[in-house]
Amino acid sequence: MTRRITIDPITRLEGHGKIEILLDERGDVESAFLQVPELRGFERFCVGRPAEEMPQLTAHVCGVCPAAHHIAAVQALDALYGVEPPPAARLARALYYQLFIFEDHLLHYWYMGGPDFYAGSDAPAPMRNILGVLAKVGADLGKRILSARREARELMAALAGRTVHPVFALPGGISKAVDAATVERARALAPGLVRFAEDTLASFRAAVLDHPEYSEALASEAYRVRCHSMGMVDDDGRLAFLDGRLRVIDPAGRELAAFAPRDWLDHLAERVEPWTYAKLTYLKAKGWTGFTEGDDTGLYRVGPLARLNVARAMATPRAEAERQRLFEALGWPAHQTLAFHWARLVEALQAAETAQQLAEDPRLGDPHVREVPAPLPGPREGVGAVEAPRGTLFHHYAAGADGILTAANLVVASQHNAAPVQVSVRKAAKGLIRGGKVDAALLNRLEMAFRAYDPCNACASHALPGELPLVVTVRGADGAVREVIRRRVPEDADGWR
Repeated sequence: MTRRITIDPITRLEGHGKIEILLDERGDVESAFLQVPELRGFERFCVGRPAEEMPQLTAHVCGVCPAAHHIAAVQALDALYGVEPPPAARLARALYYQLFIFEDHLLHYWYMGGPDFYAGSDAPAPMRNILGVLAKVGADLGKRILSARREARELMAALAGRTVHPVFALPGGISKAVDAATVERARALAPGLVRFAEDTLASFRAAVLDHPEYSEALASEAYRVRCHSMGMVDDDGRLAFLDGRLRVIDPAGRELAAFAPRDWLDHLAERVEPWTYAKLTYLKAKGWTGFTEGDDTGLYRVGPLARLNVARAMATPRAEAERQRLFEALGWPAHQTLAFHWARLVEALQAAETAQQLAEDPRLGDPHVREVPAPLPGPREGVGAVEAPRGTLFHHYAAGADGILTAANLVVASQHNAAPVQVSVRKAAKGLIRGGKVDAALLNRLEMAFRAYDPCNACASHALPGELPLVVTVRGADGAVREVIRRRVPEDADGWR
């Protein structure tokens, strides 16, 4: 290795991260990897807390996906206490969650990922953001981008007490019934959300699929990872965000596993590496194979593209038509990393269509919204799982008869994707960097390899210990400086060092 290139910090994601690129003597990429340099330790300080605090406490893991943690936590408590929420409570939770999926997917597309396509990788730094997007799409669509998310979030607040850190879900139901005004507001708003999701898909087709540079990047090997896919489906095999089972398919589309969330430990395992604070997961049936791809890899991806791969259909008609269009263009299963953006918009359309269906359900405003659980008869465990915008999220709790947590494990989407992201970053770096020629635009295109996953590194930073390059400077009595450099970088059978 003759040269090290560092992108620190990486941008337009939740949490912190850095990319290290190692070049050989020819200036070509020897290896590249993404490190998560922060430790949150959230699981550790959940232990010893009353179990019923978890929906509110874990909603503070981050400010982007509090709804996912809130609902996964309450589902774990439903299982822990063995209680079934009434239909009205399940409908209210589902409506809130579909609105969340809708607005969060659009947040990523327009604010995080969109600048790569609308502003362009060679745009000045001050324009590689939502301002650059608005300058390209014009005032009319720009106003709709801002208003659609605002309207969805305001309705979420009406349902859950507040938008960012919800306070309404309780074991056995929710804290209060949905009032008539909120029901009518949802019914009036939902059709406009469906139209906006469709218009966003049309904009994506024009900006990306019809653009030679981006359509070429979408199809390129540099932005492709051939591994397994995992996602939640309902009893009919349709894509589900709540109350489903997990399905895993191999790179060719063959089913490898299907299981209830409570059985996740039979199929998935976690791994800690000393150079990152993000835990890594892999398939037990395949074992840990390092940062590899292909039929024999133990790696799998979650999130929008993986969910479309594993589902036999979308749950709503307009979204299913868009899913078919995606696979007609890309093949099935689709392994093109940049297609996560396309799949994300297909899911946003399903979420909007489902929200419209839920708003019309006459049971939504029923006043019976909670079955109060009985005290725990003894030590018990409960698992809750949802499809967060970024992928599958598990909450696994254990509590004593006093209801105090004795163990908590949060297995988040960005952990499932952590190892495939390493493959993505490495392949993109090797495909883009030649002969040591590097500029800002090229590094921006490299960041697109991880940004498509919409990673939440704050949620993923659970591993301990984690170790990053450390430089210690010591001055002697004569004022001379001595630098002691201690580095830890990946090393495995795949040739990383």
